[in-house]
Amino acid sequence: MDQNKIGEFLKDLRKEKNMTQEQLADKFFVSRRTVSRWETGSNMPDLDVLVELADFYEVDLRDIFNGQRREPDMDPELKDTLLQAADYTKDIKKKITKRVNYMFMAGIGAMALYIISLYVFPENAGGVAGFVQGTTLGFSMGMLIMGLIITGPLGEKYLSGGFCRKKA
Repeated sequence: MDQNKIGEFLKDLRKEKNMTQEQLADKFFVSRRTVSRWETGSNMPDLDVLVELADFYEVDLRDIFNGQRREPDMDPELKDTLLQAADYTKDIKKKITKRVNYMFMAGIGAMALYIISLYVFPENAGGVAGFVQGTTLGFSMGMLIMGLIITGPLGEKYLSGGFCRKKA
């Protein structure tokens, strides 16, 4: 699958509809920059968006994957299967997002406890106070770092299976 060829095809389809990137972005509730990335081949739309684009441009999804027109209509069975796969993907993304949100909330809660412990316990506190301060600070920093990793490029690659794929 040639992402650059697909991007050029998406650009041609958009121009056939006499639309700007901004107009297309508004129609599909994405940013203009996202449309630009699709059209340069640096990013691909999610599967559910690809199905919607195929419908909007009145082309077969296989045409988009091939980067050129071949057949007039998408097979309804294939379309249904792809929509089900897209729904499954959305569900997985929702679960991951929910877990990341819980991580951030736990980290924020731990940071709040740390800040409270700084005011409640004297400086250089030992024993239980030192343990509470160290644990809450460590936990909140750990959650912050994990959140940054998961929401950053490495996390995106990991979550999309990039680390798990076999090399040909």
